[in-house]
Amino acid sequence: MMQMPFLIHVVSFLSGQVTAGVLRGERSRFQLFGDTMNTGARMESSGERSRIQVSQVTAELLTEAGFASWIIPRSMKMFVKGKGEMQTYWMRKSDRPIKPRAADLESGMGTLEEEAETEESSRTVGQESEILGIEEMNKTERVVEWNVEVLVSLLEQIVGSRGGVTNQIQTLSSAEKSIGTGGRTVLQEFTPIIPLKRFDTEELERRRRTITVDIGEDAKSQLRRYISKISGMYPDNAFHNFEHASHVTASVKKLLARIVNIDDRNGLAASDPSESVDLVDLAGHSYGITSDPLTQFAVVFSALIHDVDHPGVPNTQLVKENSRWAQIYQKSVAEQKSVDLAWNMLMEDEYAALRACIYQTEDELRRFRQLVVNTVMATDIADKELQALRKARWEVAFSNVDSVADSLSDRVESEDRKATIVIEHLIQASDVSHTMQHWHIYKKWNERFFMECYGAYRAGRADSDPSTNWYKGEIGFFDFYVIPLAKKLQSCGVFGVSSHEYLNYAMANKDEWIREGESLVQKFLAKFNEQNECSSHSSS
Repeated sequence: MMQMPFLIHVVSFLSGQVTAGVLRGERSRFQLFGDTMNTGARMESSGERSRIQVSQVTAELLTEAGFASWIIPRSMKMFVKGKGEMQTYWMRKSDRPIKPRAADLESGMGTLEEEAETEESSRTVGQESEILGIEEMNKTERVVEWNVEVLVSLLEQIVGSRGGVTNQIQTLSSAEKSIGTGGRTVLQEFTPIIPLKRFDTEELERRRRTITVDIGEDAKSQLRRYISKISGMYPDNAFHNFEHASHVTASVKKLLARIVNIDDRNGLAASDPSESVDLVDLAGHSYGITSDPLTQFAVVFSALIHDVDHPGVPNTQLVKENSRWAQIYQKSVAEQKSVDLAWNMLMEDEYAALRACIYQTEDELRRFRQLVVNTVMATDIADKELQALRKARWEVAFSNVDSVADSLSDRVESEDRKATIVIEHLIQASDVSHTMQHWHIYKKWNERFFMECYGAYRAGRADSDPSTNWYKGEIGFFDFYVIPLAKKLQSCGVFGVSSHEYLNYAMANKDEWIREGESLVQKFLAKFNEQNECSSHSSS
């Protein structure tokens, strides 16, 4: 009998829209077309034998469905013509069926890197033990590890963009101590325009060839210790807790990954370092956000710390109670407190190696601080005055009136304004990202927020019963905040063609809430009362 050769497959797994049709002619055939198919062809050329390569979108869908443990991020990104670098994943190999962990099923997070694994098809005993160690972690520890992985990756890009240089920063001690002093509150540090990092042509080209670096065990251990302490500073609130902060972090990471990558039309460059900076065409692109890894790190860092020590009640209640923090800040109380607590801890001596990776100069230090202040302050969406100011700044930044007579400085300022306001809206969208994700994720987080608000009412920390207006209030929240915000993400032109999914999910969730919301509120109430009754019996 003739032996058949063993077949080797290179498999790519993608998700997305396609166009199908039959091509006429002598050899009529059914064929699929579109961006998804083009990306699949690129992935095929970068695949490996007997392995399944998974796209970013598919990986996110698997994670949202509770199967984050099925995938492994590739260490090397794939270059796709017209898109730039793209993160892909391997489907995990196993000799036994893999069941999703309960934590994966419960969490709506995009924790795509929660499972650490090398790309080799076989592991050593030590490597296998390391993976087993991750499996044995509790939920909080796993989420901490995921945040560590995300921030380490960004720190490596920061250090790599400096050519791998990380010097000690004792000379910045006085500058570090001066920040947050002088009687100014965090909110008073806010600025409507944050200057972007400027690059000359040579540096811009060098940054495209960022070297691979290791930030060192000292910095990694300090980062892990810092995030662990941050997780402990989040109270056990139903909604505003460490899991929510990590969910926001995952959403920020996802949005940053979807920003149009830096290319020949996307950056601020000068033909010669001695000449004034010439603005390259940035309209409809990233406005420089993707050209500086420090900016991206600051936004992700801000997402992680934005609700530290959240009291579980809104700022208006804190002001009404005349709490110690309300006396200090008066406005945006919870947000300002979060910045101060997280920043002061970062400035402690035990995190010196970590800080040296983040910044090396006073200019980088102050830009990092400004980005953190602006980003966290943007999460206060309840203050009508602040929201009106943001709306006015958006209209100025993205008005269609562009004068060809504008000077270079005017054009640079215009792009800085756009970048600043886009960052603020990015964190706002991430803070309510559950409203723009799958229905089951929205429903889970909506229930948690209800439990927190209703619990505050029952504890005497709210004037009115939130359950009486929760159904109508959610519809209004979609109509007057979530959907307009999703439309801004789409209209600003920064997030490419993928931004429409946020609007689609928001509108679909609103429609579903209109159909099911009233009955769900009753279920939320019944669940709260049941849990409260059980708690009362156990305490007695």
